[in-house]
Parts: sequence; C-alpha cells; structure tokens
Amino acid sequence: MKIKYATISEKGRRYNNEDAFRVIEHPEKDRWLGIVCDGMGGHSMGEVASETVIGKITDYWEKNIDMPDSKEKVVKACKKATVAIDEKSFNMHHCEMGTTMAMISIEATKATIAHIGDSRCYLIRKGYYDYDDITNPDKDHVVYRTTDHLKAGGVLIARCFFSYKPEVAIPDVAQFDVEPGDRILICSDGLYNCVLPNILVDRMLDNKTPEQILDTFAFLCERSGDDNYTGIMAIIEE
Repeated sequence: MKIKYATISEKGRRYNNEDAFRVIEHPEKDRWLGIVCDGMGGHSMGEVASETVIGKITDYWEKNIDMPDSKEKVVKACKKATVAIDEKSFNMHHCEMGTTMAMISIEATKATIAHIGDSRCYLIRKGYYDYDDITNPDKDHVVYRTTDHLKAGGVLIARCFFSYKPEVAIPDVAQFDVEPGDRILICSDGLYNCVLPNILVDRMLDNKTPEQILDTFAFLCERSGDDNYTGIMAIIEE
C-alpha cells in the first residue's frame, strides 16, 4: 500500500520544543513507521529524553526491518530505549528525564500500534460501525484510539520512559488490518488538547491532503494552546 503523509512539530508558546518525531519509509519492503515522543515537562532535558528514546526505537526497527512486527518486537525496542535513557541520565550527572511515546508500524496491510503515556494514535475509517471494538462510542469512525496512561485526577502520567524507572516503561500494543482510505494521526498531547474530539475526527476525514489537515490543527494549537505540538498525519492509499 502507498502511504501519503505530512508532519508538523512546533514549540507553540513554550521557549523550546521537547517533542520529537520520525518517519521511516521502506516501500521496497512494504513497510512504514511513524513515531512521536513528548519530553515530560516539570523535569530537566525533556528534549534529550524524547530524542534518545525515539532514536533508539527507530534504530532497532531499522536494524530488524525484516523481522515481522509483533508485541515482542515492540517490547524489545522499548527495553533498548529504557537502557539508553538510563545511560544518558548517568552521563548527565543522574539528571531526571522522561518522555511519552506513540507509534504505528505498517507492514503490508497490518498495523502495529504501541504507546506509553499520553501521546496518542488515532486510526479512523469512514463508515466504521463495530461498536464492540471502538474506544469512543460517540464517533462511529474511530477504529482505535490509544488510551491515556494517567493517574487518578488526570494530571500525573502513570507510564512513560523515565530515568532509572524501567517498571513504568510498559507499552500497550494493538494490531489491526488497515484499508485504503484509512486515516492515521500520531500526536503529542499539545495537539489533541487543542481540538475537540469530534472536530479532530471530522477534520481527519476531510477530503484534503495530510498537509492541509495538519495546517488546520496547527491553527487551533496556535490560537488556544500553550504547549509544544507535534503530529504525523497519514492516509492509506491503494
């Protein structure tokens, strides 16, 4: 399948951007990967944490490009990232740092979604009505949306990559078959917090390019947001 995509990552009203993202394309192997990490505010070096984790996961994926996607593959990549963030913290005088992560890897027609924390991945399909499987029953187009790993009260993140705390870096993993016309959004909380859920889904289904859809989200983030915002918008084609 061909995948058309666009990306955006801006600091918003913050003084620097602690988000990171990558897209890896291997059309000759019918593979595509998109990943977003959001460095955690309130701790030092969020931008270092997000770049460290995203670099280690994408490096593992590149080195094992012929390995079938699976939960075990995701877990191994996350363990590599956990070790890397601990080493980075040690080399920076035990600096506390953390980041969330959301990713989707597409292998032919199979999508593997993984996330840790409150960055999100949406998989949207027109005319989807299987209410037993969808996360948000108010929107019949949502095939899957990652569930935020927040503690009671919705303020503290319960799972993430964090220095010297490998026990909280536990990914949720789900697999789906993708179809032509499917829309995918991987984003940090700085993006989805600025867009009402029904508007976000409706805009993803607009008959526009990924660049145009992200332009709409960027406008909303600049108007009402106060955080970094990052997104990868993809459309599955024939």
